[in-house]
Amino acid sequence: MPIKDKILAQRIYLLLAGLFITSLVVSNLIFQKFFYWYPIDVEIFGSKLFEISVGILPYPITFLITDLISEIYGKKRANDIVVIGIFASFFSMLIIYVANVVPATTWSPVKDAMFTKVFGSTAIAVFASMMAYLLAQFVDIQIYHFWKRLTKGKHLWLRNNFSTFLSQFVDTATVLILLCSFGKIEWDKFLGLLAAGFIFKVLIAALDTPFLYLGVYLFRKRFNLKVNEEIELV
Repeated sequence: MPIKDKILAQRIYLLLAGLFITSLVVSNLIFQKFFYWYPIDVEIFGSKLFEISVGILPYPITFLITDLISEIYGKKRANDIVVIGIFASFFSMLIIYVANVVPATTWSPVKDAMFTKVFGSTAIAVFASMMAYLLAQFVDIQIYHFWKRLTKGKHLWLRNNFSTFLSQFVDTATVLILLCSFGKIEWDKFLGLLAAGFIFKVLIAALDTPFLYLGVYLFRKRFNLKVNEEIELV
């Protein structure tokens, strides 16, 4: 591959990594707001089926990006951004902790009580989210490459959806178990939130498949890649 193409591939990888990290960190900061995202009043396990945290909104982006990086740049590069994402999340938690400790001035638009109410649970939330995320992302990458080897690079939709469906279930179940264990969410909401979160993520995963196909097509066309061929970055 020409040097200029390698430089471009490196820049695109950094851009994707930036989008991935931003989506991950933001999801940990906004998780405490819940919304009802569907007009039909449906209940399951005593909870409205489509009541979910806004923190779930950026998560499908992270799985789309890791699948794209797995397909184009390989397993190692996908694992690299997972590790970097974990570091970024814990670093953001440290910054928020310090910001919460320092006292607000008398004229501060955001008072200490308000800041603590919004961000006070961030440490527990980030811990729960990171444990769930760590398991889910590595499950996603492992399953994705298992199907990629099995199909010899064909049937992109199969590995994209199968890896995401299972990893999203692991992510949703793990984070809810931890949040319920820490008393942040009542156990009676567990099954309802699990069903709502998983169904939402499955729907989004199915909807993002065309975008993955488009991304892979553009990469292969721009860098003249064959099926199952990956870009090796220096």
